[in-house]
Amino acid sequence: MKTMKYISSLALAAIALLGAASCSEDDLGPTIFPDVEDELDPTSYTYKFDKWLKDAYLTPYNLDFRYKMQDVGTDMNYNLVPASYDKAVDLAVLTKYLWFDVYDKLAGEDFLKSYGPRIIHLIGSPAFNPQTGTMVLGLAEGGIKVSLFRVNELDNSNFEAMNEYYFKTMHHEFSHILHQTKTIPTEFQTISNGKYDDNNWQDQWEPRINSLGIVTNYGSSQMREDFAETIANYITLTDEDWELIYKNAARGWEAPGGEDDLDASVYYCWYYYKNNDATGSKLYAVDSQVQETTDESGNVSYSLKSSPNTVVYAVQDKDGVDGVATLKQKINVCRTWFKDEWGVDLDALREEVQKRQKNYDINALRKQVEDVQ
Repeated sequence: MKTMKYISSLALAAIALLGAASCSEDDLGPTIFPDVEDELDPTSYTYKFDKWLKDAYLTPYNLDFRYKMQDVGTDMNYNLVPASYDKAVDLAVLTKYLWFDVYDKLAGEDFLKSYGPRIIHLIGSPAFNPQTGTMVLGLAEGGIKVSLFRVNELDNSNFEAMNEYYFKTMHHEFSHILHQTKTIPTEFQTISNGKYDDNNWQDQWEPRINSLGIVTNYGSSQMREDFAETIANYITLTDEDWELIYKNAARGWEAPGGEDDLDASVYYCWYYYKNNDATGSKLYAVDSQVQETTDESGNVSYSLKSSPNTVVYAVQDKDGVDGVATLKQKINVCRTWFKDEWGVDLDALREEVQKRQKNYDINALRKQVEDVQ
C-alpha cells in the first residue's frame, strides 16, 4: 500500500464552490479582460502561443487561458511551480480539441461562451495535502476559474494517464460549474444517502466503493462529488473500463477484519481455507490469484493458481446495494439532466470524446500554434 494516497480520478479536495452568480447570467458583451493585443511582442519566444490562445480561447469564449503561473491566483499554503512551456502548449491544444470543440459540435459555440469558465490556470506541480495524504489535481472556483495542476508530468503518449490526471478533471470541474447554475436532480441526491464519508474516502478500496454504486472513492466523499465523478467518468472512460467497474460493482467485498472493518484499505472478493480445511482460518484472495476451470459437464469451479487443489469461494455481497443497477441509475439521471436542462445528448458527447481520444494527432494539434503568423 502506498504511503501517499492519491485522489482517484480527479483529486479536487477543498473545491471552492463560492455560490457566485452563474455564468448564464453574465452579460456576454465586451470581454471582461483588458485588450492585450498591443502587448504581444511578435519577436518574443511565446508570441505564437500567446496569439493562438487569444484566437482560440479569449476571442470566441471570453476565456483567459493562463499558463504563466500567477502566485496571487494560487493557494499560498502549497509549494507550487509553473507549467513548462511545451507541456502548456500540449495541454492547451488538447483541451481545445477534447473539450471545447466537442461542446461546440454538439451544443454550439454559445454554450461554452455562456456556461464555460472565464479562466483556466495551469500549474506545473500537484498540490499535496500532507494531512490527508492526497493530491489536488483541479479546482473549480465559483463557476469562474478552473485550475489544473501537475501539468509538467503530462505524457501525451499515455492517454490513460492523461485522462486520469487532466481530462476527467476538466469534465468533473465543468460539471460543478453546470450544477451551480442548475441544481443536481433530487433523484440523484437521494440514491446513495448514508453511503458517503467525507473524512475517510481516501482510505476506501475503490472496487468495494463500486459495489456501493459509486464510481470512484473520491465520489464517495460527498453527493456532489459523486455527481461530478459520474459524469466525468462516463464521458472519458472506455467501454472496457466500465466493464471492469460493473464487474467490481456486482461482487461482494470483504476485509480481513470482517465486513464491519470500514477502515480497511484493502478488500477481497474471494476467500479460501488454510489447508483446504473448512474448520481452519479463512484466507483471502483477489482475482489475479484465482483461476477458473470448467469440467466436461460444464460445471465451473475456482481455485488458487498457486495451488490448483485449493477451492476458492466468492465473497457474498452483503452490502444491500445492487451496485450495477445503482451506477446505471445515476448515469441515467445525469443523461436526463443534460438533455432536459441543457439540451445536450450525454451519450453523443461521450461518443465524440471517445472517438477523439482514440484518434488525436498531437503533432497536427501543435502545428496550429507553430503556424501562427
